[in-house]
Amino acid sequence: MHKSEKVWLTISFGMIMLFMIATGYQAFALGMAPPGGMETIDPQRVDQIAPFDNPGITKIGEKEYEVVMTLQLFSFTPMNVEVPAGSTVHFRLTSKDVVHGFQIVNTNVNGMIMPGYITDITQTFHEPGEYLVLCNEYCGVGHQFMATTITVK
Repeated sequence: MHKSEKVWLTISFGMIMLFMIATGYQAFALGMAPPGGMETIDPQRVDQIAPFDNPGITKIGEKEYEVVMTLQLFSFTPMNVEVPAGSTVHFRLTSKDVVHGFQIVNTNVNGMIMPGYITDITQTFHEPGEYLVLCNEYCGVGHQFMATTITVK
């Protein structure tokens, strides 16, 4: 083996080790690991399993609400959500059929809702107005019609 090959092997091995150490530091010291312990649900029985058997909005505290929502081809259930300004809303979401997106326009909320998994998203709505919610994952031929609103009064 030539000296230049040994040098490049040493440099590349050093870079790999550096990347592994940096990734490990981010995962453990900074808490930037992928989510774990995700809740699962049988997508064939969503309508029979609590809390998705009764989707809707529930007041759980002073200006704090929980919205249980199911996503299915081209619609959200419930279709419209209304909360007062300054409210914190905890969304509990699942899909009945295919992968859907959950994006609240003009906020940083953007989630991928997959069948068989429960996704929790929290958002505080400080400003009154109507917030458009879109499916931003292609879910079929009627995908462009999959939208709803959150009204903040």
